[in-house]
Amino acid sequence: MDSKVVIITGATGGIGKEIVLSLFEAGHHIVVIDINQYEIDNMIDAYNSSKIMGFNCDITNEAKIINIFAQIYNKYKRIDGLVNNAGMQYVSNIEFFPTSRFRQMIDLLLTAPFIATKHVLPYMKEKKFGRIINMASINGLIGFSGKSAYNSAKHGLIGLTRVSALETATFGITVNAVCPGYVDTDLVRNQLSEIAEVRGISTEEVLSKVIYSLVPQKRLLKPKEIAHVVQFLLEESSGGITGQTIVVDGGYTAQ
Repeated sequence: MDSKVVIITGATGGIGKEIVLSLFEAGHHIVVIDINQYEIDNMIDAYNSSKIMGFNCDITNEAKIINIFAQIYNKYKRIDGLVNNAGMQYVSNIEFFPTSRFRQMIDLLLTAPFIATKHVLPYMKEKKFGRIINMASINGLIGFSGKSAYNSAKHGLIGLTRVSALETATFGITVNAVCPGYVDTDLVRNQLSEIAEVRGISTEEVLSKVIYSLVPQKRLLKPKEIAHVVQFLLEESSGGITGQTIVVDGGYTAQ
């Protein structure tokens, strides 16, 4: 496919880092937005390419997002893709879940993608082309004990995806949600420890008794498996796919 200008939030770790690699190898111009300046610098240095630029930003800050998008457009005269990937996790039963943490997670996982979508659409509409990909989760399809904030946000993100797709359907823009299952990232590894604490079992037992008992393939997914789906959804040939939830979960939700 032709080279495109793609923004990726939360791009320096786990799935985000693999998406950057996949798109870079495909020849795209990549804009990394992350809150970790050290990791941004490491990524820029590692690629040593004019096709990657980075911004340090709290993506819940609407004014900064507006400014960054304007800078990107001024440089490239277009914005073709947006991957709302930034995330965080916290596991606790509802009665012990800090309300401040709940609000923080909703802000990052749901409000921030809304802000980014809202302010990227004018640029995409001008060119009659755009691809927006929201990194949702199987947590947006089914419930998980101890994950009230994450589940609520991801369910909401799928709803935002569908509404966005309907509102942009006649502008050459598609909006889809990718719903990974358990992917082998630091975020998931940390989550396993939190689940172990909540359930009073070991991390190994979380994998063998909780996770693998529900995943027909009996494995954690590789980040590159998710990245390849994202890359496909950015292609012009995927133009008929919009408002969809693409599930990549090793069969978890097939049962």
